Formats: sequence, structure tokens, C-alpha cells
Amino acid sequence: MKITRGQILRRGLTHRCPNCGEKTLFKKGAWFELNPACPNCGLKIERDEGFFLGSMSLNYGATVVGFITPLLVLACLHVIGFTRALIAAVLGAVVVPIILYRSSRSWWLASYYLFLPHHLPANQRELSAGEDHNT
Repeated sequence: MKITRGQILRRGLTHRCPNCGEKTLFKKGAWFELNPACPNCGLKIERDEGFFLGSMSLNYGATVVGFITPLLVLACLHVIGFTRALIAAVLGAVVVPIILYRSSRSWWLASYYLFLPHHLPANQRELSAGEDHNT
């Protein structure tokens, strides 16, 4: 394979196209707008309707496990006051998903290709004329 799982992982962590490695996942100057396809190599980024529901789950999990739960544990241990923890948790529940938006989209796309690297156009070989297309 041309593109290894290690390369896919690095590209996912740095918000790059899993196929060509260019920083083309998001439209320039737009924080929340994903390109439908990579302008450099043409890889379809918006795969199917509902594909990025997984990135929302990833974002939600990272927010709850990495931010809200530790705050509530600190409140239960009386390290910080409950009111202060509650205010921080509510603010974090709004701010952290916004901060992680791009990362969760990139991570989710990378996770798809980590499991199916042969689906990347760069890893697909051209079928020879005599080869059966159904195998």
C-alpha cells in the first residue's frame, strides 16, 4: 500500500486529507465548513449522509470524559465548590465541543480509513483489462 496506517493516523491528527496529506479538509477562512471533496486530490470528504454522526459522538465523549467528569469528581471530593464546578461544566459543555469540532471531524475521517486503508484512491490499484471486476 502506498499510504500506511501510520500516515493516515498522522494526517488525521493534523487535520490533513488522508489521501494526499494536504490541509484541505476545511474551507479556507471557515471554521465549521468542510469541503465536500479535497481540492487537491478529489477524495470525497463528505462521504454519505450521516457519516459524521460518529464525529459528533467522538466530540461528545471527549467533552464528557475529558472535561465534565473530572470537574464533577473534583466537586465530589470537595477540591472545588459544587457551584463553581457546575458553572465550569456548563461553560465547558458549550466551549469544548466548539474547540474540538475540527479535530473530531478529522479524527473520525481518519478512523474510517485506518480500518479500510484500501478504500483510499492512492491505495487502489488499477484493474488490468483481463481481470475480473467482481473479485
